[in-house]
Amino acid sequence: MLDAILIQQCADPSVPPAIIEQFIEVAGSPDPLAVTVKSGGRLILVPKAKTPEEAMETVRVHIGHAVVRVGLTQFPAGVGIKDASELKPTLVDACENLRMGTRMFAKIMRIVARWYGDPKDKSVLPQVFDDAVHAWKTGEFEGTAVFQAPDPGTGWRIGGGSALAEEMQEPESDAQEAPNERLDPEADIGQSGIRIDLSRIGGN
Repeated sequence: MLDAILIQQCADPSVPPAIIEQFIEVAGSPDPLAVTVKSGGRLILVPKAKTPEEAMETVRVHIGHAVVRVGLTQFPAGVGIKDASELKPTLVDACENLRMGTRMFAKIMRIVARWYGDPKDKSVLPQVFDDAVHAWKTGEFEGTAVFQAPDPGTGWRIGGGSALAEEMQEPESDAQEAPNERLDPEADIGQSGIRIDLSRIGGN
């Protein structure tokens, strides 16, 4: 379980701790130095980093040739940069990674919520969360490249509380990373032709 003090001090305050814990559990890593590399849908085995320097070296070697996810939130290392020289060690700092990751995930939840019509009913939140996790893993939601997309800036607020934590114990199992995800340094992470199957909720 993620440290409560770390969540309080570093996570985006708009996201309740219950959601942050679920987010890290299904989409992140317990290791702040974790680096995951995938190319063409295949996991590339990389040495387990023992220091921030080793983790960053692995990122630099693979960035631009594969999809590289980093740290507690498995933040996509290629977002917002055009060259490996722009990579910063904050990617593998537990606090900074949690801050960046939860801020980005909160934006993605708002993007998904906008598609749902900014629902007020808290019973819809687990579905919004599930689709937001899917978007986090694929980089795309309903044709929108979520990492590069502007924040919709709606008045929709992410609910919280113990009841929500209970509701969200088992997020939908179909929130899996698309097998053909690939990152190009000159292209958006979502530009991989991925489409999300929303048939389960009547989407077209």
